[in-house]
Amino acid sequence: MNLKSAILAAAIGLAGGLGAQAAEKDIVDTAVEAGQFRTLAAALEAAGLVETLKGAGPFTVFAPTDEAFAKLPAGTVENLLEPENKEQLTAILTYHVVPGKVMSQEVAGIDKARSVSGKMIDVEVDGSAVKVNAATVTQADIAASNGVIHVIDAVILPPEG
Repeated sequence: MNLKSAILAAAIGLAGGLGAQAAEKDIVDTAVEAGQFRTLAAALEAAGLVETLKGAGPFTVFAPTDEAFAKLPAGTVENLLEPENKEQLTAILTYHVVPGKVMSQEVAGIDKARSVSGKMIDVEVDGSAVKVNAATVTQADIAASNGVIHVIDAVILPPEG
């Protein structure tokens, strides 16, 4: 087992029993039920992505918690939720989604992943933490009927251009 696999296996333990309970619900319902993704749910609604992520998939979502959104500069979330910023919000949200169901053991074997937005996400081990760009995976492999959620502690922003 390589270092990434060992660290991600430990992160799976953090997910607790949530994965088993969530497997019958889609990604959106699983996230809403968890209670720590209210901002993400509101953003998905504002961007018109709820139905997409309730679709067949499969999808892998690197899901920022409410605390992660709170780390953004004051007013950022409110600004992004405005209808005139839907395109920018959609670009940010689709950057958090990778096509296919990528479980932690598979994530351990990659250095980059192409998001639904088409932009690349860096995947790396930093000491004892697994990172996607500058965000740390705090829970891995939360199963959903149409994919998997990996919880992250920061909102990742797509590169410009």
